[in-house]
Amino acid sequence: MLILGFESSCDETGVALVDASGAGVPRLLGHALHSQIEMHQAYGGVVPELASRDHIRRVLPLTDAVLAQAALPLTAVDAVAYTRGPGLAGALLVGSGAACAMAMALGKPVIGIHHLEGHLLSPFLSADPPEFPFVALLVSGGHSQLMRVDGVGRYSLLGETIDDAAGEAFDKSAKLLGLGYPGGPALARLAEQGDPTLYRFPRPLLHSGDLDFSFAGLKTAVLTQVKRLAHARPEGPATPALAEALGEQAKADVAASVQAAIVEVLVKKSVAALDATGLNRLVVAGGVGANARLREQLDAAGARRQARVHYPELHLCTDNGAMIALAAGLRVQAGLVPLGEEAPRYAFDVKPRWPLAELGQALA
Repeated sequence: MLILGFESSCDETGVALVDASGAGVPRLLGHALHSQIEMHQAYGGVVPELASRDHIRRVLPLTDAVLAQAALPLTAVDAVAYTRGPGLAGALLVGSGAACAMAMALGKPVIGIHHLEGHLLSPFLSADPPEFPFVALLVSGGHSQLMRVDGVGRYSLLGETIDDAAGEAFDKSAKLLGLGYPGGPALARLAEQGDPTLYRFPRPLLHSGDLDFSFAGLKTAVLTQVKRLAHARPEGPATPALAEALGEQAKADVAASVQAAIVEVLVKKSVAALDATGLNRLVVAGGVGANARLREQLDAAGARRQARVHYPELHLCTDNGAMIALAAGLRVQAGLVPLGEEAPRYAFDVKPRWPLAELGQALA
């Protein structure tokens, strides 16, 4: 079964084709991705209206590119999947509209996929795919969650952020340092030149006894430290002038110390989740999962605990169509997607706010 997948939840347009025939992991036949980073950099963040318009421009050329990679015609596609949510409403509507229109034209089923489920299952496309059950650490721009995963569609929430996510802490700290957009990768690069022990930033909820996260207080601590280094008034606003007053080494030291705080919390909470569940397999997914320091520390912690740690391939850590097509393929194989006459109609509805815990009933 050939499944074409569309991802358009935020600032990447992704299209991919997988072969979900048989019982094995669906095989990636082709994928193409366009990032809007350059377009949004001038604004310091994602502009939803611009994101939606760019998705419209990109989705069909990317589809043509994927079909050319696979050397297959559009008529060979057996189902079309799309990101139903969560994400930016207008951006989601572009992907869902394209998917539903294409599926209707072909007379094929359409499958709405949860964005986070795509990230959660993306390591199955890696050279070292995991096996069920496992603990999943989902870390992206707006999400920090620990899940127990017993199979496709069988997810139990263990802990989540109560305010800012890890990706937001990276991005907001980067903005305070004048690093622009996207902040997380820029901060990680700068951190390589800094001393991670110079500033002892707080590790929120590290000893809370539960598996929840909180990174809002860390952002406040970074702001306070930046003001101190810039000799600014504590009650003054956070302006670009603060970063301009810092030397490059001071910025690098702050970046390294911020990264160290975030990574320590993520690693210790992940190990605690393994201990709480008794499992010995951890899957890391989402954009923050590409952070080299996080991977290094998780690998070391896993080795000490004799636990396996799995990641998506680096090029699949960001939002992409491959993870959406894969998730749809795995759901079809698990019998969780109605096909034929029982398949959902072409309503191209989206769910900008969609907790992963609601996945089962939301797809019904």
